[in-house]
Amino acid sequence: MTAAKPTTRLPYDDASTVQEMSADCRALGENPRFRKAAKAAIEPAPSIHFEDYPREIAKRDIQISDAAARIANALSLHLD
Repeated sequence: MTAAKPTTRLPYDDASTVQEMSADCRALGENPRFRKAAKAAIEPAPSIHFEDYPREIAKRDIQISDAAARIANALSLHLD
């Protein structure tokens, strides 16, 4: 195993000045997409409990046109 080579670069070396980073943070805070993400990050998670969801959900009525019924019958499909 070889020894690690020392380097002069700091692990926290930033390319920007403090003023530039501060301006970036302000611009980020003004972006509505990031505000929405920040708000969602602190909201509680949705429930995973069975009791919190409705048990009986009515199904939508599906209407089959006469043309669709004829095509289904020609293909030997059964539409109920």
